[in-house]
Amino acid sequence: MRPLRRVWITRAQPGAARTAARLTALGFTPVVTPLLTLRPLPEALDAAPDLSTVAALAFTSPNGVAAFAALTPELRALPVFAVGDATAEAAREAGFADARSAAGDVHDLARLIAATSIDGLILAPGAREPAGDLPALLPDHAVQRLPVYAAEETDAAVPADFDAVLLHSPRAARALAAILIPDAAQNRLAVCISAAAAAPLHAFSFAETRTASAPDETSMLTALGKSAGPV
Repeated sequence: MRPLRRVWITRAQPGAARTAARLTALGFTPVVTPLLTLRPLPEALDAAPDLSTVAALAFTSPNGVAAFAALTPELRALPVFAVGDATAEAAREAGFADARSAAGDVHDLARLIAATSIDGLILAPGAREPAGDLPALLPDHAVQRLPVYAAEETDAAVPADFDAVLLHSPRAARALAAILIPDAAQNRLAVCISAAAAAPLHAFSFAETRTASAPDETSMLTALGKSAGPV
């Protein structure tokens, strides 16, 4: 495998810039070429229930928090269930005071909600094509999805040179699989946020595909390892 210096960031902005800063601090050279872009859905609230009937909110990403918070100043006093620490922190920064983190994936989020005494509608603002089905995981609760943004492919070209690639979602991995020539993966490392994100890469000849121990960026960077430093 090639020495690890240049790391391709495939996630959408603004998250890509945050990841680039973390990689730079660790001694890597970030290659920022997002495969996805986020498009807000400004008419999202047209499909929302009466907000006065909502008992709690559930978010599966900081992107969902940002998109929903931009749509309405309401519901800031309601309890918020967040998939992970970064999403919970984004909710607090957006003014949601009571944000609880499941510190995991959508299954952990469902377990967190199931363990509470919430009685009423749980609104789940998020992606138009979510990675998981939260309502299906909570059949005994009233959970309604609300698409507030769409993740769309950028049609970006594969960078000319990279030693490793970070895949923060199954959607990003599918976008990569659509444009990467199988031989281009040779001697390179892929680091995936989850097994679902690793699945689209099975046909490629990466020297190694690593899956984060937990579905968060800190665990991804741990799986990436140390930079080989400058040439």
